[in-house]
Amino acid sequence: MITNVRVCFKTQDSLLQKLMDAAEEKSLRNLKDFAGRTVLIEGGGYEKIWLETQPMGGEMYAKRNMEAALNNQLLFMEYAREDGRMPGSIAMEHGRITPQFNKFQGFCFPAPALNMYYLMGRDPYYLELLYQTLERFDAYLWRVRDSDGDGCLESWCKYDTGEDHALRYGDAPDWWTEEKPPTDKEVVPMASIDFMSYSFSARDTLAKISRIQGQPEREAAWRSKAEQVRQRISAYLWNDEVGACLDRDKRHAWLPTLTHNSLRAMYWGSLTKAQADRFVREHLLNPKEFWTRMPLPSVAVSDPLFRNVTTNDWSGQPQALTYQRAIRALENYGYDWLIPVLGRRLCEAIGEACVFVQQYDPFTGRPSKISLADEQDGYGPAMLSVMEYLARCHGVHIEGEEVFWGAYGGAPCTYCQEWGEYEYSLECDGKHAVLSVNGRIVLEADAGYRYVTDLEGALLRKHPLK
Repeated sequence: MITNVRVCFKTQDSLLQKLMDAAEEKSLRNLKDFAGRTVLIEGGGYEKIWLETQPMGGEMYAKRNMEAALNNQLLFMEYAREDGRMPGSIAMEHGRITPQFNKFQGFCFPAPALNMYYLMGRDPYYLELLYQTLERFDAYLWRVRDSDGDGCLESWCKYDTGEDHALRYGDAPDWWTEEKPPTDKEVVPMASIDFMSYSFSARDTLAKISRIQGQPEREAAWRSKAEQVRQRISAYLWNDEVGACLDRDKRHAWLPTLTHNSLRAMYWGSLTKAQADRFVREHLLNPKEFWTRMPLPSVAVSDPLFRNVTTNDWSGQPQALTYQRAIRALENYGYDWLIPVLGRRLCEAIGEACVFVQQYDPFTGRPSKISLADEQDGYGPAMLSVMEYLARCHGVHIEGEEVFWGAYGGAPCTYCQEWGEYEYSLECDGKHAVLSVNGRIVLEADAGYRYVTDLEGALLRKHPLK
């Protein structure tokens, strides 16, 4: 396994330098021992690893600590139940690793887990474990979570999609341990864009693994199955009049709340390009809905169910976790140019105090306190988001067999990434960038672009960042 990884970042932008230094230092406090295995917990009062955050967070942290990054994937695979269900969270209790199955808590797992295959050094045994885990998980979803047989997977409690205290869930329970849905609630079982996207993402990744393993017929079969899910989303959950995905209640009626969950679907890649374009154009960039002073509230600020609640609540305020997911969501659909904008907004909201919290006021950008602590700090998704936005905009990110170089411009900066036998270095004076691999200049180019190369530095393509 590749273990020698390191990041260095120097910039004349004093705010970005302070934030990077603080995020790196405070993230070390979120490294914990789980029965002899180092993991990266969510932090900020959340002492577990959660399926909605920590595989994604671990993969981002692989730039700095490969051991923790890998364990953040492996524990969820190793502690999956025999029926295929993966734990929604994993705790360390009384000296024992304890998987918890009382919610799904999101599924930001397949894409980062697959990228870890490349980052760790392409272990075929890891890849096969990932294949088996996703295959069983997808089978579990369709065996259990389509309780009414309408071809759409369901959420049964608020924590199934990680939307704590969301008003749109009505009287749904926070968590649910049964293998059958509640029967006495007004909204759930809810036909869910999130759950359908869980399946799409699993199947899409299974197709990619099949390609890597040299199984073209199996790859084609999984791509067909993934497309079936996407078509069902389009037919049943995409509301063309609204230009967004809407969930349906247990009576199959539309749930009209305009949530940011179409952006989540973009993270999983389950929308068509035309659908994503409509959501971004008509809603995400609409200052009366999601493009507020601090963008990306959980619910459009114009929606009747929006609440500007400062405690942990997915009924309104922008969440650091949404910023973390937005990176892959926007990249999936060619919106790379929005990433520097969101990254700067987040950095300015956190500010010189370098206190990393869970959520922010959409109208002022002011960080909010939550009930876990009077002065929450060290919240992992906020710190990882800062480090990742800086890597995407001013540095280096490795995805599969490609290297992404962010040469946004601005204040002069230098970013280096040591990864195994490679050292990637990007120097930018604000207008021009120099890209080097192991001390060898591979490209001199204008700022304002993200350049994509192979591992040796040969240019493949570029995307505008402005």
